Amino acid sequence: MSRVRTLLACILAVPTLLQAAPHIYPVPVPQELRSTAFTVTVNGKPVDVAHAAASYDFANFDITGAVDIEITAAEPGFWDHGVDIEPWRLGIRAQRTGQTIRFHLSGPAKLSISRPRDFLNHASMLFLFAGSPPPAPPKGPNIKTYSAGVYHESLNPKTGDTLYLAPGAYIYGSLNLWRVDNVKVLGRGVIIYDGPQNPNDDDGWMQKPDWHCVDSLEAHHVEVDGLTCILRSRTWSIQMKDSSDFTYDDLRVVGGNPGNANQDGMDWVGSSNGVVRNSFFRASDDVIALMGNWDGYTEADMLRPGKDVHDILVENSQLSTSISNIVRAGWPQKIFNSRNFTLRNSDILHAGIGACIQTFGLIGFWGAKDAKGLHQNYTFENLFLDNWYSLAQLEQEQPALKNFTFRNIWALDQPPMVESNIKGDVSGVTFENVKYGQRVAENNADLPLFVNAPEQPHYAPSPGPIASFTLDKPIVAINQDVIFTANKSTNVAYTWYFGDGTTAQGRKVHHTYKDTDGSDLDGTNGAGRFRLLLQVKDEKGHEDWAAQGLVVVAKWQDATPAAGPMLPGLAFQVYAGSWTELPDLKKETAVITGESPNLNADARGFERYAVAWDGLLDIPADGGYTFHLMDRDGARLVLDGIEVARTGAPFANTCGSIGNAVRYDRGSLGLHAGLHTFHVEQLHNASNGAPRVLWEGPSLPTADIPSAAFTHPRQDIITAR
Repeated sequence: MSRVRTLLACILAVPTLLQAAPHIYPVPVPQELRSTAFTVTVNGKPVDVAHAAASYDFANFDITGAVDIEITAAEPGFWDHGVDIEPWRLGIRAQRTGQTIRFHLSGPAKLSISRPRDFLNHASMLFLFAGSPPPAPPKGPNIKTYSAGVYHESLNPKTGDTLYLAPGAYIYGSLNLWRVDNVKVLGRGVIIYDGPQNPNDDDGWMQKPDWHCVDSLEAHHVEVDGLTCILRSRTWSIQMKDSSDFTYDDLRVVGGNPGNANQDGMDWVGSSNGVVRNSFFRASDDVIALMGNWDGYTEADMLRPGKDVHDILVENSQLSTSISNIVRAGWPQKIFNSRNFTLRNSDILHAGIGACIQTFGLIGFWGAKDAKGLHQNYTFENLFLDNWYSLAQLEQEQPALKNFTFRNIWALDQPPMVESNIKGDVSGVTFENVKYGQRVAENNADLPLFVNAPEQPHYAPSPGPIASFTLDKPIVAINQDVIFTANKSTNVAYTWYFGDGTTAQGRKVHHTYKDTDGSDLDGTNGAGRFRLLLQVKDEKGHEDWAAQGLVVVAKWQDATPAAGPMLPGLAFQVYAGSWTELPDLKKETAVITGESPNLNADARGFERYAVAWDGLLDIPADGGYTFHLMDRDGARLVLDGIEVARTGAPFANTCGSIGNAVRYDRGSLGLHAGLHTFHVEQLHNASNGAPRVLWEGPSLPTADIPSAAFTHPRQDIITAR
């Protein structure tokens, strides 16, 4: 009888199992748009990849459950130096076999996939948009349907119209919303905009039909769901002029152009009452911009007062830019008011680099050169910072910026590249639980922040549960059991992301690392850095996150005994030359030698030169160490003869700003306690300032290496290696 019951239970379970199996709905791509850079399968089912713009590709598909994704790059060795899958909070880590990577996706998500720290305008990037199946096509009057296929026309709906763009519908043109009300654009269609704009100038601001992917003028009560916008020309992607009551849901915007500028993601120009949710932006300028008007660059155009911009909400989205700010508001000479802007529950994948006079950041408010207006109640809440540059650049000369709140800002890995600034008539700025790794910023130095305003900002801890944790072992090796313990909070759930693609639940958990490849598969020299994340969440949905880099070590670098008398600091050599990238200094002859307490050097009047510093670094304890390197013109770090980090090629600031942007790289090693040879090279040809090297290790939070850790032999200057 028991066998009969078991058989019956299995039979009854079959429909349930069949229903639980995920369904995959790939969106077809016409032949002329298909990319050859990547091939993608989802649960073994091929998914078409489309070329977007610049060196970006994308794939649209819908799923009903968890899936396994496989991506093969056509370029040999494409993934050899690592794989970066964002958002980082998802804890996704690929498995790599040659030119193919594989990973598990638990449900719908919008992903950016590239190589670590390679996200500027020339980067090769793949965006995967795994959505939920869209609703059925609408029925009723005033509905126009675009079936799967290619259309060379712009969309010009009238008041009351509904457009349905079926999956596989590709429109070469624009969506023009000019003086219309109550319009809906639904479905899974793609608009490819490639206009006549001058690639070397800024014509993208113009308000006229067929000039953006989506452009509106005096339009109201508009809903756009499921649309993909591809921008290939130097123009603003989505522009709303003097419009109101717009809702965007599940929007996917990908823009790239050789000029790497003037291609905003979305501009609210004299517009109000807007909601953007569940969306993805990759822009070549500001991702979200707020401005009262923009009618040109003449003095009269700049000084003409604009309309109020207010009540804009952006939430549950992923934001990425190759340059400039995530949010831009204000501009020199501009006169307008704004209020009630919120960006929340979103991932900042790539946030600006460099400066356009004002440094770029998460928010850049630039009210300079007699700009006027009252701008108040800006909230940035529950934001995850992956690759980023600075937090806040706030400037207003006359009345006024008020009540800018930064609450629950979680930097999951990388430290800030440059300081934040507050200047002018600015008050009511609050930093509440702004967190770098496990450390909460408690003052201006922690942020870091320079203030030239009558009122200092206020700092506060988390208003909800607090995430922090400890490890039972300062040294982590392959196949070693490690115990992770979260500090106790009341009535919370604990979720761990170990950085190797696995997760666990509970306040105290065990975990074993199986390799030293690291979270991004870029580990070398027998040591790999894993991005360890802890989420705590209470019954009301309030959450906090903590992050820590954890280096797993399989190979150790032994300490070097000091030979003879030692002096504090480092020895340096200066080499004269007009290089555009770091030269091979072994082939050059030094023109100046000297000593310095740290990474500074007296070049004695030379304007274009390279510097090499040499000495010994005192490592306080055995362990896995990460070294973060930052520089503007180009630098590299060598420890024990191993190149640990090298910044990327110089990347120029814009708008006539002097010098280059700060570039970043990092690397990890297993180091025994004691002295280790230390060598840094820096190029100096366009920018001022010394390179920065920060360290991070057992019981050692990320910080600049102190001068006390450096020594060098009492002998002639060491020859550059």
